[in-house]
Amino acid sequence: MTTPVPDRVRKALSGISGILVTPYDAEGNPAPEKLRPIIARCAAAGVDGLTVNGNTSEFYSLSFAEAERMQAEVPALVEGRAIVIAGIGRSVVEAERLARRAPKDGADAIMIHQTPDPFVAPRGVVEYVRRMADASGLPVVLYLRNDGIGLKSIEELCRIPGVAGVKWATPNVMTLAHAMRIVGDQVNFICGLAEPWAPPMTALGARGFTSGLINVAPERSVTIRDALARGDFATANAEIAAIAGFEALRSEEQNGTNVSVVKEALNLTGHDVGPARPPAAWPLAPESHARLRALLTEWGVLKAAAA
Repeated sequence: MTTPVPDRVRKALSGISGILVTPYDAEGNPAPEKLRPIIARCAAAGVDGLTVNGNTSEFYSLSFAEAERMQAEVPALVEGRAIVIAGIGRSVVEAERLARRAPKDGADAIMIHQTPDPFVAPRGVVEYVRRMADASGLPVVLYLRNDGIGLKSIEELCRIPGVAGVKWATPNVMTLAHAMRIVGDQVNFICGLAEPWAPPMTALGARGFTSGLINVAPERSVTIRDALARGDFATANAEIAAIAGFEALRSEEQNGTNVSVVKEALNLTGHDVGPARPPAAWPLAPESHARLRALLTEWGVLKAAAA
């Protein structure tokens, strides 16, 4: 049975939901400990929430045992400096197992991935989410990458006890506006398309955004968050323009470089997190690598890392 959403969690979900990478050791195994300096920088910058087993975490490239390990070990590294959101997904059996252990692992909320199953019934999605919410008892964030299930089903999902947020990861902003009107303010709609889409979604009433950039430059994400919170769209848009090159690199090869660019940026700045696993693009194409290095030099982070 779900419990009321704590104010700390509700507030954090209206800020930055950062998605942590999954570092690998020299043998290619997950190495959560390598996240320690990345988490510390995020905490110092003021990132509100950190997600383990999200898409930037390569959730679908991890074995189930690896996903369990990341969920089990990352909350202790965060040490309460931000809320921890555990990504939940895969088969209903595996997802329930992750959801059930999430409170014991130290997660503050769960984020339920939208199932990639090719035969998805809208009412089946509702039942899937209900079972995860009941299994964990934690606040639930819905990860909605496809709004094709329809507004009726979205409303039904948001009425499930414990659902506190919807990570809206589709550019259909008018559907988002309609969904927010139907659901009301009991559920926080979050921009799930990262910083570039945060201004238009914020203008419609969404609060907060997801970010993979926080792994590399959390201060930039926090500046955007704070500008949007005070209604300073000019500053937010200027800061978003400054990261446009980074986000453009992440969108190459049909978004297949989304995680690769973040990981290579970390590797270049002295944080050895290993490669991105297939089917992500790795290594980066030489011209993309050169552009990334030039961008990080422009930001001053390569110099800072060397110092």
